[in-house]
Amino acid sequence: MTSPKKITLSASRDIPFNKLVLSQSNVRKVKAGVSIEELAEDIARRTLLSSITVRPVLDDEGAETGIFEIPAGGRRYRALELLVKQRRLNKTAPVPCIVRTDGLAEEDSLAENIQRAPLHPLDQFRAFQAMCEKGKSEEEIAAAFFVSASVVKQRLKLAAVSATLLDAYAEEEMTLDQLMAFTVNPDHERQEQVWEALKQHYSKQPYEIRRMLTEGAVRASDRRAQFVGLDNYVEADGEVLRDLFQTDDGGWLQDAALLETMVTEKLNEEAEAIRAEGWKWIELCTDFPYGHTYDLRHIRGEAEPMSEEEEQTYTALKAEYEKLEDDYAKVDELPEEIDERLGKIETAMEALQDRPIRFEAGDYAIAGAFVSIDSSGGLRVERGYVRPEDEPVVETDVDPENDGADPMSHDEAVDGTGQATDLEKDEDDDGTKPLSDRLVCDLTVHRTMALRNALASDPELARLACLHAMVLSLFYHYGQDSCVEITPKSTQFGAQAEGLADMPYVQSIDLGIETWAGNLPKEPEDLWEVLAEWDSDSRDALFAHCVAMTVNAVQEPHYRKPRQIAHADVLAGTLGLDMAKAGWTPTADSYLGRVTKAQILAAVREAKGDKDADRIAGFKKPDMVEAAEELLAGSDWLPEPLRTPPLVEQPDEPEFEIVDDGDIAPDAEPADDKAVALEAAE
Repeated sequence: MTSPKKITLSASRDIPFNKLVLSQSNVRKVKAGVSIEELAEDIARRTLLSSITVRPVLDDEGAETGIFEIPAGGRRYRALELLVKQRRLNKTAPVPCIVRTDGLAEEDSLAENIQRAPLHPLDQFRAFQAMCEKGKSEEEIAAAFFVSASVVKQRLKLAAVSATLLDAYAEEEMTLDQLMAFTVNPDHERQEQVWEALKQHYSKQPYEIRRMLTEGAVRASDRRAQFVGLDNYVEADGEVLRDLFQTDDGGWLQDAALLETMVTEKLNEEAEAIRAEGWKWIELCTDFPYGHTYDLRHIRGEAEPMSEEEEQTYTALKAEYEKLEDDYAKVDELPEEIDERLGKIETAMEALQDRPIRFEAGDYAIAGAFVSIDSSGGLRVERGYVRPEDEPVVETDVDPENDGADPMSHDEAVDGTGQATDLEKDEDDDGTKPLSDRLVCDLTVHRTMALRNALASDPELARLACLHAMVLSLFYHYGQDSCVEITPKSTQFGAQAEGLADMPYVQSIDLGIETWAGNLPKEPEDLWEVLAEWDSDSRDALFAHCVAMTVNAVQEPHYRKPRQIAHADVLAGTLGLDMAKAGWTPTADSYLGRVTKAQILAAVREAKGDKDADRIAGFKKPDMVEAAEELLAGSDWLPEPLRTPPLVEQPDEPEFEIVDDGDIAPDAEPADDKAVALEAAE
């Protein structure tokens, strides 16, 4: 038996750097990987860790010239070249090289680059972890490998996942994205439980892993967490779960019970200052349902005026702001210090304009305040609400004994012939007796009809009278100061739709109500004079707002109103209403959690296609809702009741013009050349 031929390895030797040149046979033409500058710094720190493959340059007779070309290792050569240029390496410094003479130079270059096995990510994670355990800080590790400290944190977080999961990742049973999702919760036992549960799932999407690992936790973006403050929660030994691999809005607060305790304590502390104002009652809640004040009268206080000193400060700030704007009006980008100064001025001016609200002493005795947390986590205080049982007795113009009676019947009696006669007749009337109620009633009937006739010929004043009547009804609790019997009906909502208060269109209309209320006079008897003084644009805007408050397109099961809903469709189409652009999104609370699995799949199929719908078809209902919410986010999909149908095009009607003889004829000549005559009604 012939023994195998022994292999002879290429010789290695140290060659001065100035005897090395790059070869045109290097197959690497595209820049990739670590930059030359970073590689140079790495060589300066650790020296050259891998020898350079070279080939001797021969003269025309085949003899070595003492120069060696580099077909493989060009990046290392350029890094050494940079160090020489920076005078950190002698140009004659010996460089460890492997000298090759057999085969082709291109073969050397290609083999070195192709046969190099990349490091498995898990090996990198564990290497970083080993360095950390040996005393290296995250910053030192980051500097050594030219990565950011956040990258090192991520790698260490991955290395800290349960060994069972790391083994699954090494065996390619799990993707890197899935492994990253498991870092959200450091509890190894919980990680392994979720992994076992996911083995039964058709899909193992990262978002499902994160959801299962954070179940029961409260997002840091939640209003309660914002109200308490993340730092305060951590100081109270609260645990926060973080996701280093995607935006997590501050993470998840693991101890929900601790958070609730802290919220209650802080709300009570804040409420003490409100109680000290002297209100009859204070009601506390994390979040009151929308419409909780509908049956209560709201007393509007008056903003305290600025003091003389505050007015001077505000004037000075405004002047400085305007001067800076003028000075830098032609500059494309403001200097940092000027931009910062303008921001500070704006903040100071807003603080001066945000005046404390002052109430009358008697208001505190009958009214109260609601104390809660707003959507951004700030304290919300709603002052000056009067409950029905606390309302003082108010005299009205209506006689309760005759409410609803015919106005023609006051002080009248009917005799046997059916003719009305005055109850009292005084033959000796000296002329000082007031007019009888019957006579006053008769006279004012004439006046009412004359008023109607006059108002009918003055559209602008009629619009003002209508606006006055609507504002009295919509903005004043005891608004009885109008003779115009127009009563707008504004249906209030709240319990019908959870989360209504957080929708942008609801916040916008509520802000409008609050703004208009603040600009209206406090007493209803002053309203006509104020509205009459407003310009037409302001009155038109308020008129539109009042009309808008009367819209009701709600479809209720016990009250079918197809004609009203049809008109709502026309109104929406005319306005170009798009509920998706308005801010409505399909979430678990708003839609997905309240319909069947089949309806969820239909929504996903319509918005995203069959592939995504089929992928979640085997999910359990909670998982399907979660997945569908993520899939439908940003898709602008709407359920049928929220869609605006296209307007139905009406057929063109023939246009008519009035001709001199009183007849009306179409613009186009009729086929029979006959005009249609209008007969006046007798």
